Amino acid sequence: MKKRILLKTNLLIFAIIILGFMCISIHNYQYNRKIFKHDMEHVAVLTAEGIYNQIDSIFTKPINISLTMANDNLLKDFLAREDLMANDAVFLKTIKNYLLAYKEKYKYDSVFLVSTKTSRYYHFEGINRILTPDNPENTWYYSFLKAPGEYALNIDNDEAAQNEIVIFINCKIKNGAGAVIGVVGVGFRVDYLQKIFKEYETKFDVKAFLIDDQGMIEISTDETGYRKMDLFEQCDFSALRKEILSEKEKNQYFWYDANGQKGYLVAQYVPNLGWHLVVDNDASVLTEQTRRQFFSGIMVILLIVVPVLFVITYILRNYNARITKLVVEEEEKHSSVFQAETGKLYENIYEIDITHNRAASEATEAYFESLGVPRNTPYDDALRIIAQKQIKAEYRQGYLAAFSPENILRVYQEGGNCLRYDFMISSNAGCSYYWMRITARIFYWDDDGSVRMFVFRQDVEEEKEREQHLVEKMESDSLTGLYNKAATQKHIQRLLLQYPGKVFAFFILDIDDFKNVNDTCGHAAGDMVIARFARMLRNEFRPTDIIGRIGGDEFVVFVPAPSCAWAEKKARNLVTTLRRDFTDGVKTCAISTSIGVAMAPEAGTEFETLYKNADNALYRTKQHGKNGFTIYRP
Repeated sequence: MKKRILLKTNLLIFAIIILGFMCISIHNYQYNRKIFKHDMEHVAVLTAEGIYNQIDSIFTKPINISLTMANDNLLKDFLAREDLMANDAVFLKTIKNYLLAYKEKYKYDSVFLVSTKTSRYYHFEGINRILTPDNPENTWYYSFLKAPGEYALNIDNDEAAQNEIVIFINCKIKNGAGAVIGVVGVGFRVDYLQKIFKEYETKFDVKAFLIDDQGMIEISTDETGYRKMDLFEQCDFSALRKEILSEKEKNQYFWYDANGQKGYLVAQYVPNLGWHLVVDNDASVLTEQTRRQFFSGIMVILLIVVPVLFVITYILRNYNARITKLVVEEEEKHSSVFQAETGKLYENIYEIDITHNRAASEATEAYFESLGVPRNTPYDDALRIIAQKQIKAEYRQGYLAAFSPENILRVYQEGGNCLRYDFMISSNAGCSYYWMRITARIFYWDDDGSVRMFVFRQDVEEEKEREQHLVEKMESDSLTGLYNKAATQKHIQRLLLQYPGKVFAFFILDIDDFKNVNDTCGHAAGDMVIARFARMLRNEFRPTDIIGRIGGDEFVVFVPAPSCAWAEKKARNLVTTLRRDFTDGVKTCAISTSIGVAMAPEAGTEFETLYKNADNALYRTKQHGKNGFTIYRP
């Protein structure tokens, strides 16, 4: 009887132990799968963002440089006179040195120029070859000429650089009539981008691809666009082809399960390149390892239960403690690795519980406290305190609107998961400011049913300085430092739209008989006259007034004017002030100017109309003997 009771007791205990261990194992298995899935999603998303930002940074500079070269008057003049100077050694050396200077300054692997007139391919080492339609190596050139865009990218072997595979940024050069007269571009080796992809793949165990709208791989760790290969013919997520290639507005996120392979996919369109970035986080191996570990644990339990029945209480107590400890250690280990890796990309990272309007961790609470926010302050109040103390006044409202709990919940409810805002911030009580970028990732936290947000802060001061420098360089006339024609028109049109009805004076100034200066004193003296005339003109106006050189010896000034009488007085003073004798030490040139003036809005409310009417007034000035001015009367 006792034996039966003992047997039943042991069987009952055995069943309870087995059931208990099974329940614990299954619970831990599901819990670890949940954490694993959440981590895979975040790693893939952050990797895609890191690659996107790095690619965008890498390509912005060469694209802007190609556009700058395409608008350079030196190249336009070179192409216009090419048929007359084609065999002039000095002429050819000038363009060779020009291309070489860009190559050495920006460390590109290739810098080239192609003339549509002669099909010559100019390289930084000289004339490389003549392009012909029957040569397959030249298909890129003739396709680009037919394309509508101002610039384009292509991956090809560079015949001028030992057939290295190179990414080219090509840009069209147009004459004053808008006709394409040449193609200029820069190139750098594709293995530079492949190394970046390899670094991310090594760190995060993901695969990254750049593909075109047909799904062809342009760049990956192992492939380039030179050898055409369809990504969707060799992957396990081919069913997602249409969804990925058709979406160009927002980021896409997919879990896929096909052919026994599982993974998490992030797809993002890169507008500057016209390509899609695809990041694949393959979960198959880790999923299988997790499953094997689960079943191995079950077998171990079955083997050890019988010999340890006599210490069952001790085992249960310590087993639960050990499982809990292992889970906590694993979470802490993952958290430290995750923070270390993302810390390489961002200055600060913190987490907000939007649903409960509070900081989501002790680290975030401590970070807010370091910014002058008292502990346990609600998130929306902390946001206002930080804005008031650190953020430059003109950016505060945008900062508060972007990251308010109401806006974050609205974005999440509309299906969005990302916010980004650039602003100026101070670290020394408003004495000086620098550019900061905040990127926020919105997600749902299953454990407490809350909407949360990861916030990443980046110092983008250098990036903003580069952007401003490029804008100023693209808008500046190289000889005088004044606005060039395109920039002059843009800024004048902006003021006309911004201040409708306000009175402005539109001056066109033309140096009288400037052709005689070039003919008698030489072009060098002519350039000196243009430069000195520009300095004198600038000295007659305020730094905020728009002054531009829109032709060889033609200038435009656009200023707010109290009245037409003021503009007339100003024009008379300019005629007197700008009548000078210029000398280069050998020859002396007497210079005067003719001026035409049109008043906005009376003479027009658009640039073209004002220019036309001021030009008519200038024409009448020249008819009356030059060295004077005329006010346009409607």
